[in-house]
Amino acid sequence: MSEIYTVIVVILGILAVSGLFVGVTNDAVNFLSSALGSKAASLKVILVVASVGILIGVATSSGMMEVARSGMFNPGLFTFHEVMMLYLGVMFANVILLGLYNSLGLPTSTTVSLIFCLLGSAVAVSIFKISNDPGVGPGALGDYINTSRAMGVVSAILLSVVIAFTCGTIVMYVSRLIFSFRYTLLFRRFGALWCGASLTAVIYFAVFKGLKSLLADNAFVATIDERLPLAVLVCWLACSLLLFIIQRFKINILRITILSGVFALALAFAGNDLVNFIGVPVASFDAYNVARAAGDTSILMGALNENVPANMTILLMAGVIMICTLWTSKNDILRVTKTELSLSTQGDEGQEQYGSSFFSRTIVRAAININAGVERVIPPRLLQAISRRFEFEDVEHSGAPYDMIRATVNLTTSALLIALATSLKLPLSTTYVCFMVAMGSSLADRAWGRESAVYRISGVMTVVAGWFVTALGGFLISLAVGLALIYGGMVTFVIVTVLCGWMLLRNRFAKRSKDPGEETAAESRGDIIVDLRDEVCRTMESATRIYDRTLIAVTKENRKELRNMVKEANDLFYQSRERKYTLLPTLKKLQSGDVNTAHYYVQVVDYLNEMTKALMHITRPAFEHIDNNHEGLSKEQARNLMSINDDVESIYRRINCMLRDGDFSEIETVLTMRDQLFESIAEAIKSELARINEEKSNTKASMLYFTILTETKNMVLQSRNLLKSQQYFLKHRNEAKKWF
Repeated sequence: MSEIYTVIVVILGILAVSGLFVGVTNDAVNFLSSALGSKAASLKVILVVASVGILIGVATSSGMMEVARSGMFNPGLFTFHEVMMLYLGVMFANVILLGLYNSLGLPTSTTVSLIFCLLGSAVAVSIFKISNDPGVGPGALGDYINTSRAMGVVSAILLSVVIAFTCGTIVMYVSRLIFSFRYTLLFRRFGALWCGASLTAVIYFAVFKGLKSLLADNAFVATIDERLPLAVLVCWLACSLLLFIIQRFKINILRITILSGVFALALAFAGNDLVNFIGVPVASFDAYNVARAAGDTSILMGALNENVPANMTILLMAGVIMICTLWTSKNDILRVTKTELSLSTQGDEGQEQYGSSFFSRTIVRAAININAGVERVIPPRLLQAISRRFEFEDVEHSGAPYDMIRATVNLTTSALLIALATSLKLPLSTTYVCFMVAMGSSLADRAWGRESAVYRISGVMTVVAGWFVTALGGFLISLAVGLALIYGGMVTFVIVTVLCGWMLLRNRFAKRSKDPGEETAAESRGDIIVDLRDEVCRTMESATRIYDRTLIAVTKENRKELRNMVKEANDLFYQSRERKYTLLPTLKKLQSGDVNTAHYYVQVVDYLNEMTKALMHITRPAFEHIDNNHEGLSKEQARNLMSINDDVESIYRRINCMLRDGDFSEIETVLTMRDQLFESIAEAIKSELARINEEKSNTKASMLYFTILTETKNMVLQSRNLLKSQQYFLKHRNEAKKWF
């Protein structure tokens, strides 16, 4: 046997380890988000519970390895060489696809990624076989591919998204209607029964979903399965009694329920999703052993259809790597988890980053109209009583995105749906179910207020669309890689391997180099004053540079430079706008009663936003003028603008100096310079009007000239106001500190 196949097995093993790192980072959101979102325990405690669940779960994953061996194609029709190329294409495509999603901070399904990468690579190898066999037509493709399994996965995707969102909404609505946000008193009386039901669902999920393969031949479990309704009732009563006793010792039983849910979901994740990461390399190793024993690389791989138990040592090693990844990649995991938490958090601020769309606006308008119609039917007193149950109050005082009632609903509902799907043999995705349940519960909890609903829906649609792109992208990438490998031979194999290795290393090191900057940003946000001062300084310095380069570029008709300035001005504006939209959370961090500080903070942020908007209104028309090939500015117009530019640069140089040093002694000098600049702008406008009367000026050029002068005046005016408000802001903040 050629040594190249040994090299391929080694490469697949390396990619398996890399896949474990990437996959755990992506899928940890499934079992960590509810515990993190409710702050039910410290991060270390949550990770310890999840680690135990993963370690037990990997021992139950042997049976799932058959998906990679023969789940999407018929290995008995492929030779050893073809199967190795197929598996290599799957792993290259799979790791690259998941790495891309993690870099974007979007949760996706590793199950769907595996299935469609297998499908794409299998189609590629099948095309190769059909093209080399004149006696076989394109219609034989169905003999090589397990198309029914692929259609089942697609159907399950659509089904799981709708059912999970609906169930999450209904269960959360009923739960909040019972307990409200002020649940403390009622929970002391009936909380044990409610948590007992949740714990029963989690136990059922763990036994019949996570440990189903390990306990398949257990007589006791089989007996329970035969008398399931009675067993569930007994378990509920026993759990309720146990939790009631624990509650008497002043222990928060919600934390116990949430952590048990984390354990169950982590167990199921390791037991069912481990195949997504190491299934293909393990299957390739099995194929390698079969071919080596036969001494023939052209042997057909019908042996992969046999149900062979996976090597327990490999499974346990994979579990250890998953746990290590869980602990060493906390920052990456939190970044992926952040998407779900930001879309489900209680409150109306912080979702604008997802943007708005026609689809989301239409849904919100329709929901408002439907709600108005329902309110006209429901009696006013009943409507008021229901509304009081949903009046938000942070009784836990933890500052968490949502309370532990909702976290329990998320975990319980997800566990029940996945367990139900398992009993019906439906291949539901854990990622889809957990995410959509969380979105449904946040909707029912009235976290989606009118101020944020449009943005939240856009965010949800972005994630859901990303799931479907996963299927299409995984199929196309693996199809392309598979075709390249099977047709290209050794040269293509080396090129693809090097390119894939380079991409993985670049992504890994790019993430690491970015981490220190993220930590610095996180630390600076802890100090509002330092954060705002640094941002104002950066923005003013950038604005000075962009304005200067824009005027020079427009006089020289430098289209490329103007396009760059438009991009930079847009980025600056959107950064300041994001600061404006996060006003409320920041104001809450300011000391209570410090009204003057908060007032000036609002002014600084508003002036910063208006200044960058004026700069954007200079760069865009300038670029559009040159981009549309209009006649450039005349010599008089260019000379006047350069003179204005010099004055603006002088003013901004002094402003930047004062902002950096915190010394505002020359603020009156800036005021005088501003007035002189406004007089110069007025004279420039009068000169242009005279040229227009004498028909010495081009219409388009004159309009651009007036636009630049007007927006320059606005920009400098807002900058002067910004400087003054920043001075008052720092002054009042320093005075307030003396009292604390």
